[in-house]
Amino acid sequence: MKSALLALMLLGTPVLAETHEVRMFNRSDRGVMVYEPSFLRIAPGDTVRFVPTQPGHNAASIDGMIPEGAKPFKSRINEDFSVTLTVPGSYGIKCSPHFAMGMVMLIEVGEAHAPALPDDLPPKSRARFDEILARRTPGARPPPPEKG
Repeated sequence: MKSALLALMLLGTPVLAETHEVRMFNRSDRGVMVYEPSFLRIAPGDTVRFVPTQPGHNAASIDGMIPEGAKPFKSRINEDFSVTLTVPGSYGIKCSPHFAMGMVMLIEVGEAHAPALPDDLPPKSRARFDEILARRTPGARPPPPEKG
């Protein structure tokens, strides 16, 4: 009986976590110092893989821009890095060396509200977040690629 119960539990609905790839660029058709895409909407338990397509980049959570209870993260420069996000909410991500140049992105996990932007964001990062947030519509697909 125990074996049958265990077999039924193992045959339950499989976890359908996905892996989403984010590429990091010095320059692309979307501008300089960019993540592609700059916005993701994912399910809790999904993984985001950051790929340094060009040298000199990393991915780090921004202080004050992750959900309560989420663990901050920071990858090494020039290294492929994956993080599984389980806590629902909005995650602000930066490239540490290029934060002042506006190299940021937003990841929404599950049902999330637009994040409050910290007062101490560099001006170019604030401007890029404003662009991302202006195109963000709850329940919609991610915004189209940025120009410039």
